[in-house]
Amino acid sequence: MCHPSWGRARIAAQRLGDLARLRRVRDRIDREHVRPLDLAALARDAGMSAGHLGREFRLAYGESPYAYLTRRRIERAEALLRHGGLGVDEVGRAVGCPSAATFEACFTELVGVSPGTYRSRVAELPAGPVRNREAPATVPQLA
Repeated sequence: MCHPSWGRARIAAQRLGDLARLRRVRDRIDREHVRPLDLAALARDAGMSAGHLGREFRLAYGESPYAYLTRRRIERAEALLRHGGLGVDEVGRAVGCPSAATFEACFTELVGVSPGTYRSRVAELPAGPVRNREAPATVPQLA
């Protein structure tokens, strides 16, 4: 008969192991978001079933692996559109979207405007650091 604390320790160790594997999956998505990634391959490399990976990833990060991958691609697309130089279709291909229609739909859903509209709105803003334009001006509060 095992001491009850051993069971809790074993469960905690399993949870830490799962979190480490989830972190590796998220890091892989961050590194390879341009490549075609599927849940089965990510799960196989993490040593989990696809269903378990999806549930645990959502529990840990609040979104599915596919939603995280799509968000990373669109964040990268926003940066490419802000800095110019590539057409909208080229940006879609550069971030790994399988088609221009998919890129347009995902971008519009996440950002709220089409990539072309986003590019034209960003072009109208004065040049300068993006962070300064996005951050609201605040007055420091001294105690």
